[in-house]
Amino acid sequence: MNSFLDNSIVHYMLTFYELAVFYFAVVVMSAYILLAIISLIAVRKYVHKNTFTNYESLLTSTITPSVSILAPAYNEAVTIVENIRSLLSIHYPNMEVIVINDGSKDNTMPVLISAFNLVKIPFVVNYEIETKEVLGVYKSTNKAFDNLVVVNKINGGKADALNVGLNISTKPYVTSIDADCILEQDALLKLMKPFEDQTNKRVIATGGVVRIINSCKIESGKLVAVRAPRNWVARFQALEYIRAFLLGRMAWSSLDGLLIISGAIGIFDRKITIAAGGYNHKTVGEDMELVVRMRRYMHHNKLPYKVAFVPDPLCWTEVPESWKVLQKQRNRWTRGTIETLRMHRSVFLNPSYGKIGLLSYPFWLFFEWLAPIVEFVGIIYTIILISFGLINWPFFLLMVTLVYSFAIFFSVFALLLEEITYHAYHRKRDILALFFVALIEPFCFHPFVIYSAIRGNIDYLRGKTSWDKFERKGFSGKDRKKMVESRVNYA
Repeated sequence: MNSFLDNSIVHYMLTFYELAVFYFAVVVMSAYILLAIISLIAVRKYVHKNTFTNYESLLTSTITPSVSILAPAYNEAVTIVENIRSLLSIHYPNMEVIVINDGSKDNTMPVLISAFNLVKIPFVVNYEIETKEVLGVYKSTNKAFDNLVVVNKINGGKADALNVGLNISTKPYVTSIDADCILEQDALLKLMKPFEDQTNKRVIATGGVVRIINSCKIESGKLVAVRAPRNWVARFQALEYIRAFLLGRMAWSSLDGLLIISGAIGIFDRKITIAAGGYNHKTVGEDMELVVRMRRYMHHNKLPYKVAFVPDPLCWTEVPESWKVLQKQRNRWTRGTIETLRMHRSVFLNPSYGKIGLLSYPFWLFFEWLAPIVEFVGIIYTIILISFGLINWPFFLLMVTLVYSFAIFFSVFALLLEEITYHAYHRKRDILALFFVALIEPFCFHPFVIYSAIRGNIDYLRGKTSWDKFERKGFSGKDRKKMVESRVNYA
């Protein structure tokens, strides 16, 4: 064994490994610290500016832009009625809600017809974007639901359903909102503010913060009490979402390099969206891919533009509560990221695209796609070194301590930023629960995310294109059935 250890090749390999791990950790931590600082400055600036905004005047204004809310629904019978009531209760002066039933196999359509007194109306669809056939357009006989439109169509996937909504909408702006989400009542007012503030740059899209609704109290489609999820899988995600939106997307928006707007909530300039080709049904990451394509469209046409982000918690969504279902979701996210990066690979380090070519795209390539692969390889390599007694224990323990401490700091910083700004969780025990999650997350949740990303890469290479959508438990009732996987390909 001593002769093996004295081998110069092994020595150089170990030295290279240690240097690679060290510099990789330094680069990653430096990047995230920089984003956190930028995000802190941007959020504080937004909160200060927001104190001078009178949203009530926007609510009563006659010039507030009109918006179509697109809500694709597939097998959403459990939650669809509460979700639509929530959408209809949004405070906004000029809006319509377009629910697109994408060929559901459950009783989603009968539930909608019964709950909202729907009848089929004569309607000629203008297929500006090619989609699956529309079987019928429905309106309510109840005047209280006069701004509700329900579309029944042949199944074509979420992207196809959203494109149908784009074709049917007559409003200048559209918002893509998942039918399983609950919105804050002033969500549209806040999301539309960047469009009204635009000067020399055309705002083509805005996005908002998404939070976890599991274990929260919902009444008549409205969020009445925010609670940290009781389920541990959902609780990990609650902390993760706070980090991702407050410290990630806010920073990239400030840098004018935001590449993704969550499919759960986002407003788009309808004209630009259609001109760019609408949603792409060939990817499971249609939200990210659309934003990148819209950016490229504006760039190629030499039109000054901006993609904005509103850091208010505006949308609450249900997340998986089992490791099995969560793995399938993260698998899909990884495949969507790879597909988008591959489709738009000409942007990579292309100076003509400015910040998105030199900063945003490389960041997503190295830190969102390749970083889990690097971590996985590093873990396997470390296990091999330990097995052969070649590990440098002082260096290894130092790096583990450094990375763990940084992970704790980053999570606590995100919680602190949330508390001093929006303070969504009013109970101390909820904050303490999320703080405890931050302490154990690096040992259980993060390795699982890496595993899911690796599975996503493997499935992408195998040509998998399915959504693996999960069934919702719904937002009401104490004795809800355990979440199960739908196993339906929704892409």
